Amino acid sequence: MSGSAPQPPARKRSTAAVGWLITIALNVVAPIVLYNQLHDHGYSESVAIILSGLGPALDIVIYLAWHRRVDEFAILSLTFVALTLVISLVGPDDPRLLLAKDSFVTGLLGVVYLATLAAPRPLMFYFGRKFATDGTPQMIAWWNGMWQYPGFRLVQRNLTLVWGLTFIVEAVVRVVLVYQLPHSQMVTVNSVLPYAVIGALVYWTMAYARRASARGRAATAAAQATAAEAVGAESA
Repeated sequence: MSGSAPQPPARKRSTAAVGWLITIALNVVAPIVLYNQLHDHGYSESVAIILSGLGPALDIVIYLAWHRRVDEFAILSLTFVALTLVISLVGPDDPRLLLAKDSFVTGLLGVVYLATLAAPRPLMFYFGRKFATDGTPQMIAWWNGMWQYPGFRLVQRNLTLVWGLTFIVEAVVRVVLVYQLPHSQMVTVNSVLPYAVIGALVYWTMAYARRASARGRAATAAAQATAAEAVGAESA
C-alpha cells in the first residue's frame, strides 16, 4: 500500500505505566516469588510450578476485564509455566539433567518464536502491541494498521527471528556449560544468564526499533521531497 505510515495517537502515559507495572508484577515477579517461597516451604517442585502460574492467570483476567481482549504476553507466560512443569516431570533425577532442564524450556521458547514466523503475524508483533501502546482502542487500531506497511512487517519478523535464535543459542550454551562447570557455578549461571540475555534483547530491540523508525521517517521525507519536486517541475 502506498503512502506514508500514520503517526500514532497521543499515548496515555499513566495508562501505559499502570499496564507495564501490572504485567511485570504478575508475569515476572509473582511467578519467581511464588515458586521460591513455595519450594522453600516444603512444597514439591511440580506444585510450586503450577501455583507460580497464578500471576499470569490473574493478569489475563485483569487485562480481559480492562481491555476486553486476551493479553498475549500472559498467555506466553502461562505456556512457559506449562512447559516448565512438563519438563520438570520428565526424566531421571540426575543432578546435571536437573540443571539442564531450565535450558530445555528456554530452547522450546525459542522454537515457539521461530514457529510464529510462519503464522500470519509473528510473536513480536503482539509483544509490540502490548508494550508500545497504552492498550486503548485508538492505539491498538493504529498498531494493527501498521501491518500494511512492508517496512513494519520486516521489523516485526526480524525481531521475532533474533529473539527466537537468541533463546535457542542461550539454551545450547547452558546445556554445554552444565557438563563443563561444577554444580555450584552452574546454579549461578542459571540464575544470572537468562536475565542478562533478556536485558540485552530488550536493549537491542529498543535500539533497533528506533533505527527502523528513523529510517522510515527519512524515507517518507525523501519521497515527499521527490513528489514536491515533480509537482514543481510540472508547474514550471
